[in-house]
Amino acid sequence: MNDYRFGNYLYELRSQAGLTQRALAWKLQVSDKAVSKWETGRAKPTTDTLRKLALLYRVPIEKLLQMREEKGPMKIDKIVITGGPCAGKTTAMSWIRNEFIKRGYTVLFVPETATELITGGVAPWACTDGLEFQKCLALLQHKKEEIFTRAARNMPAEKVLIVCDRGLMDNKAYMTDLEFAAVMRELNGSEVELRDEYDAVFHLVTAAKGALEAYTLSNNKARTETPEQAAALDDALIAAWTGHPHLRVIDNSTGFEKKLERLLAEISAFLGEPQPCEIERKYLIRYPDVKKLEELPNCKRVEIIQTYLKSEPGTEVRVRQRGSDGHFIYFRTEKRRLTDVSRVEVEQRLTQDEYLTLLMDADPSAHPIRKTRYCLTENNMYFEIDVYPQWTKQAVMEVELREEGQAFELPKDIKVIREVTGEKRYSNSSMAREMPAED
Repeated sequence: MNDYRFGNYLYELRSQAGLTQRALAWKLQVSDKAVSKWETGRAKPTTDTLRKLALLYRVPIEKLLQMREEKGPMKIDKIVITGGPCAGKTTAMSWIRNEFIKRGYTVLFVPETATELITGGVAPWACTDGLEFQKCLALLQHKKEEIFTRAARNMPAEKVLIVCDRGLMDNKAYMTDLEFAAVMRELNGSEVELRDEYDAVFHLVTAAKGALEAYTLSNNKARTETPEQAAALDDALIAAWTGHPHLRVIDNSTGFEKKLERLLAEISAFLGEPQPCEIERKYLIRYPDVKKLEELPNCKRVEIIQTYLKSEPGTEVRVRQRGSDGHFIYFRTEKRRLTDVSRVEVEQRLTQDEYLTLLMDADPSAHPIRKTRYCLTENNMYFEIDVYPQWTKQAVMEVELREEGQAFELPKDIKVIREVTGEKRYSNSSMAREMPAED
């Protein structure tokens, strides 16, 4: 949960001073992206920076320090609803609004930017440079989300759900890697930052995969794909979002109404309605062919450092650094086990400073866990394969489920040794104290 109250106060102080974000960044010798993160509640200034701000704005440093530490009551979650052509997103938006308004949420919708541009006459085929169209799309998408977030944090509401009809990573499905790198430079961000700034991503599979009789072009003037093109685009969109900490794929294995009911159930589980419950199965597997995994478009490599903190009996608390290529995000997670398969889990996004502060409360009896995670989307499921540096013959694979007993297929190229769900020796908290010997 981001601190929008403090961020909004910093924004008001800057506005009263008549400074742009860039001008303030120059005065403080920081990046304008850092200023943006402070004002959107995604990060907080250091104490040294607060001293400079106090002098600049002529406010007591004590007030800034106090507000930085206070936690406001507002909870804002930003999710993405994505999917291939003719997946049911339009109807899903109506269902989401009706369901979560009943649950006490203020629900805001960020419209699909590509459709807005195309129906307004700004289309890839109308531009002389397709890359420029993608840059315009990404810039507009990013600005719209900033505006909706700014509006949300000024609303008299305790729970706000921002629903993005597609997100920034959707654009990657329409570009080469070099083109997407150019778009990231335009936004002054990394792939990890652009992908993981959303709290959760829900992908609705196109009707062209599993419900061909329902596939149509008639309900969206911007849609031109054949069923074959729609299926290929659906795969590319899933690949673009693979690597996000919370990606769920909703397939066409049931009728359309049941499909949307499953979507609502997944969103509810993420939001912790009625309580934040994690259901997973865990497997001990043969050491995977990591080179082959890294070549798959539907697999992403993530580096993780996980540290366990001192906690009460029956509760597990950890902090995690997660990312790649020198770009990381940080989380605090608290877990309480219900059964061998399910747990109550509460996760909180951290700034880097908050993460470093919490490390001072590390459990001295547990060493930090370092692992390379391969996030793999296959058979409409999201698998996480953890490779530990201490092992050369085996690894661990997990899959999260929406309910206990849910049927699913394991990845075809993964060799399972045995299921280890509920075996304490293969829990990360136990492995932080003693890594089991290889089977």
